[in-house]
Amino acid sequence: MQYMLLIHSDETREATEDERNAIFGEYFAFSDAIRDQTESSAPLEPSSATTTVRVRDGETLITDGPFAETKEQLGGFYLIDVETLDEALEIAARCPGAKHGTVEVRPLMPIPARQP
Repeated sequence: MQYMLLIHSDETREATEDERNAIFGEYFAFSDAIRDQTESSAPLEPSSATTTVRVRDGETLITDGPFAETKEQLGGFYLIDVETLDEALEIAARCPGAKHGTVEVRPLMPIPARQP
């Protein structure tokens, strides 16, 4: 079963260069440890780089910035493939982001085959 680990944190939190380097080191080690279960992963640019697109009544509305103002912003993700939710939760608990933010674990929805 595939699960998205969505990593949320407060991007306004100031970190020293040493702290940032330590966090990157933790993520490199974590990524190496779950390499066999990982389908894809990536960090995201800050929410200030976001552009939001909405279509309402046929009109396209483009807005700079994220969809919602929140205390924690989506900062990255892992797409993992494991047997059970419990295994996904165990991996999420080991994610460095869980120590200073939130890791949302969400199963991917199976899509039925198209009918001719």
